[in-house]
Amino acid sequence: MREAIDTGIAPTKSPLEWAVRADGRLYTALIATKPDGTLETGDITAQTKRTFDNLKQVMAAADGTMDDVAQVLIYLTDGADAATMNAVYRTYFEAPYPNRATVVVAGLLAPGAIIEIVANAHISA
Repeated sequence: MREAIDTGIAPTKSPLEWAVRADGRLYTALIATKPDGTLETGDITAQTKRTFDNLKQVMAAADGTMDDVAQVLIYLTDGADAATMNAVYRTYFEAPYPNRATVVVAGLLAPGAIIEIVANAHISA
């Protein structure tokens, strides 16, 4: 059974949840949404920090921590941003790092978004 997590992150107009728990696993997909529901429109550093801050908020709302994250999928609109994103990433995770893939895409659905992060974690209800 699927359970939506009340993350405290402003809802979107799209039919989606920021985080869902099912069978002890937490599924997320996050962008750089600010507390007021608008998008952080800064550079890759600002958007990456905001997106990972959102992930930390989601993990706390699900009674977990960043140490519970097992896999991270990162979508960037510019491959040149990978090094900067990696520098920020290292401030949120420690070795052993979550399994990860980084993909460069032509664009993201949210206008102005340059990074989207999908994270999966194991957290029992």
